[in-house]
Amino acid sequence: MVALLAGVLPAAASVPAASGAGTDAPGGGSLVMVLDSSGSMSDDDGTGRTRMETARTAVGTVVDALPEGHPTGLRVYGADRARGCTDTRLVRPVGLLDRAAVKKAVAGVQPRGDTPIGLSLRKAAEDLPAPSDGAVGTRTILLISDGEDNCGTPSPCEVAERLGGQGAGLRIDTVGFQVEGAARKQLECVAAAGNGRYYDAPDADALARQLQRSAQLSVDGYRLQGERIEGAATAAKAPTMAPGQYLDTIGPGEKRYYAVDLDAASTADFAATAVPQPGAAVDSLDALSTGLAYGDGGTTCESATARFLQQEGATPLTSAVSRIRSEDGNRSCDEAGRYRLVVERQSKAGSDSARWPLELLYGVETPLSDGVTPAQSRPEYGKGGKDAALPTGDPRDVRGGTGFNDATELAGGVWRDRILPSQTLWYKVPAGWGQQVRYDVEFANEPTVDGFAAYSYGGTQLFTPARCPVGSGSEFRSTTMYGGRPAALRMGSVPVAWTNRYESRPAVRPVHAGGDFYIAVTLGAKAAEIAENPRIGVVLRVAVLGEELAGPEHGASVLAEKPGGTEVGEDGDTEGAADSGGPGGAGWTGIAAAAGVGAVAVPTVGVLLVRSRRRTGTQTTRGSA
Repeated sequence: MVALLAGVLPAAASVPAASGAGTDAPGGGSLVMVLDSSGSMSDDDGTGRTRMETARTAVGTVVDALPEGHPTGLRVYGADRARGCTDTRLVRPVGLLDRAAVKKAVAGVQPRGDTPIGLSLRKAAEDLPAPSDGAVGTRTILLISDGEDNCGTPSPCEVAERLGGQGAGLRIDTVGFQVEGAARKQLECVAAAGNGRYYDAPDADALARQLQRSAQLSVDGYRLQGERIEGAATAAKAPTMAPGQYLDTIGPGEKRYYAVDLDAASTADFAATAVPQPGAAVDSLDALSTGLAYGDGGTTCESATARFLQQEGATPLTSAVSRIRSEDGNRSCDEAGRYRLVVERQSKAGSDSARWPLELLYGVETPLSDGVTPAQSRPEYGKGGKDAALPTGDPRDVRGGTGFNDATELAGGVWRDRILPSQTLWYKVPAGWGQQVRYDVEFANEPTVDGFAAYSYGGTQLFTPARCPVGSGSEFRSTTMYGGRPAALRMGSVPVAWTNRYESRPAVRPVHAGGDFYIAVTLGAKAAEIAENPRIGVVLRVAVLGEELAGPEHGASVLAEKPGGTEVGEDGDTEGAADSGGPGGAGWTGIAAAAGVGAVAVPTVGVLLVRSRRRTGTQTTRGSA
């Protein structure tokens, strides 16, 4: 699903965040709510209250749940005149969140007039501050309406399409309050064209729930990191990359080329992570591909493709390739020289047309020292298979990160979190030479909307320290159906061994160096139509099995201490919880971190990991995180 870092990433709190102009929001994000104040909002909502009274309460619930200081504003339409298609007004400018001020502003709004949705959307986009220094953050327009536009010009869907195509980071979510027919179709069209989601709210409880989901999804967007780079449209013009982490963007059907200079002995790892707006429209076969080519002739050394494999909505998507010297050293891709990394986005008609932020990671691993014989490969799961005993007991609360860069470190044990529909939560678990990561994900039993019977999905993906997706093999699967009843997934890796890189199976080949392994957990977008609570409970049972070895060589001794190691007793209880403060005997080193461009942090990567021998055309797939 995403990219990679060599060495230990700084904690999320220590990473300078990109900020919007005049704001201090992580990732440069901001939110403007656009509230329908037309005459129909004075109608009874079925509880004896007007729709406007219910909307005021729901907006108050939303701002109470937003984090301190998150840039937030409020625009209304139809509130000032009984007639008029220019009746739209910013009642609370987008600025550092003042909950009392937003509540006071919405309390003074009275429903009166027409429904100029198209004009209001265009003005709302102008209300949102442009991120400073070119930072990419989620800028969200949250439209709440009980009807369709009755002004005609400009068309809401056409406005949303124009706004959605004006670069990465803008999102338009719509919430239909007691709507049906043409009004619902129009709001669905606006959300799809605006890289967002439509949320249906048939009653007051649903309105508060859906507004919270949209607002929190905007706040919790993927935290990007990297130095700015602009990939070329042709190999000849490709910019040169040194080992490090970079940020670019990529559009539908586009290829981006980057040049790297490799020696004849070291291994090089490359990972590309596309970060669309969560839940944006995608086809199951929409894909992100990476390829590595050598020389002016463009000899393909390796390629990989990641696909969504579901149609509920976009999630982060990662494709990764490596150049590793073959055992005999006689192929063309073993030679020193200039190589090109090629990243391609493939989209079907009707899929999200916005440019997606692209996070690139490039690192190099030096070969083993002369005379060192690596231990044999470890291609079997052994005691870490699907029937492994995992920790039991009461779960501890944890909050997952937004991506690789701020993934929450977990020790072995039982952990409890809550996840939004369309959201991916991220965790990291240290594991060293000879160890393997094994975990279960359990989606909770949740109350469902009355009379609604449908299914979404829950998913998980395990990544190596090089951010290469680990195949599920024959033991595990990455997705399960979720309809509000308990559902579980099992996932894990084989033991870490240097020689695994020469194995052919995608469940073994990437697991060839120790460090932070990443766990991504996703809940499908359609869960917003099913679950009654804004967030859905999720439990992780995590273990790091096996004794950590001192190195990759044959006959390596067992370390006296096992940072990151977790053994599980016969009864499933954890013995010796992992030390969450160390890198877990990563076995790879990083070069000095460099300062970022503008407001974006740049953790420069040194020694990454290698993944496999040549595997042209290899495909990795994901239907979840």
